[in-house]
Amino acid sequence: MSGRDLFRQPRRGRAGAALTLVFASVLVAGAATGSLPGHDDRKSEAREAGSAVPVGRPEEVTRAAAEAMAVGESPVQAAARAVSRSGDRWGAVYSRGEYEEFQEALDGQYTGVGLSTRRGRDGRVEVAKVRAGSPAAAAGIRRGDRLRSVDGEPTDGLPVTDVVALLRGDADDAPAGTAVTLGLQRGKRAWTETLRRARLSTDPVTVRRPTGGVTIIKIAAFTKGVGDKVRTAVRRSPAVGGIVLDLRGNSGGLVTEAVTTASAFLDGGLVATYDVDGDQRALHAGSGGDTIRPLVVLVDGGTMSAAELLTGALQDRGRAVVVGSRTFGKGSVQMPSRLPDGSVAELTVGHYRTPGGHAVDGHGIAPDLDAGQEALRRAQTVLTGLGEAS
Repeated sequence: MSGRDLFRQPRRGRAGAALTLVFASVLVAGAATGSLPGHDDRKSEAREAGSAVPVGRPEEVTRAAAEAMAVGESPVQAAARAVSRSGDRWGAVYSRGEYEEFQEALDGQYTGVGLSTRRGRDGRVEVAKVRAGSPAAAAGIRRGDRLRSVDGEPTDGLPVTDVVALLRGDADDAPAGTAVTLGLQRGKRAWTETLRRARLSTDPVTVRRPTGGVTIIKIAAFTKGVGDKVRTAVRRSPAVGGIVLDLRGNSGGLVTEAVTTASAFLDGGLVATYDVDGDQRALHAGSGGDTIRPLVVLVDGGTMSAAELLTGALQDRGRAVVVGSRTFGKGSVQMPSRLPDGSVAELTVGHYRTPGGHAVDGHGIAPDLDAGQEALRRAQTVLTGLGEAS
């Protein structure tokens, strides 16, 4: 496969809310122009959203946008109304800037200050993580610091996703170099810090090797280069102990990367089938993957899209034991159409299935072993049993 294939996290609500939803956890997006193999130019940007309801013709949305432009109205709003009328639950319209931002994020880049935030036990927003080498790190901001305000707007009562939007300057399409002032508190000390946003790189793959020889590979999203990073991690893993592939909370991303990741554990063969406008296609793994090391895949209700495609492939092919809870259930293909003003409308055109022919959309993937907060411990126990059986 070549190009940028995409099964992404669903977009909901207004434009700003959608952007912050995508970047909330790991500051990477799950949406960008993609290509599924063997399509013509119009179909070369097919990708996954989350709807089981096929939309009408894209010409209708394009016409609505053009008519709005002709009378001085917003083409984005007109297109959004047309998509809403179509009945496509996950159909959406992106401005040019939003779409470009999604594309950059899938390349592993974003503009920000290097902070991840969360809601603390007291209900207030606090710093969850500070990225090394970021403006926030240079300013001495630490994990656990309370984030009281962003550019004078109090964060109390705001969804964390809206806080992320303020940090990134989504409402103003703020570029690198623009300033943002944070109100912070550490213990009894309260202060303000003005930072300059910068171009930063995401790190969607983390590898841990706790005791017992187990390798835990966590994938936050399938951005560019993830598949190769996973293959490298597998090659460097100890021959004993097995691998836990943690896909909990993974919102999706580039399907090419999901297929490359599947290829790290399979020796060729089917990964998924899909249809676009009734045209049946298939995705296949490359040869030479590791088929020996015991493998457990961790999933939960936040496992979506490309992560579900990967999970279904490894489960149906008998390569992995899946542990956790039922996945989100997104398995529909969406095709973006460029509108006259450069904005993009996404329209659902088809669905994909696992190698065993199971539909994912609206159903999700059931784990082989149900587990909640103790999922990782259960996964390690399963690996022990698999190792003894091999």
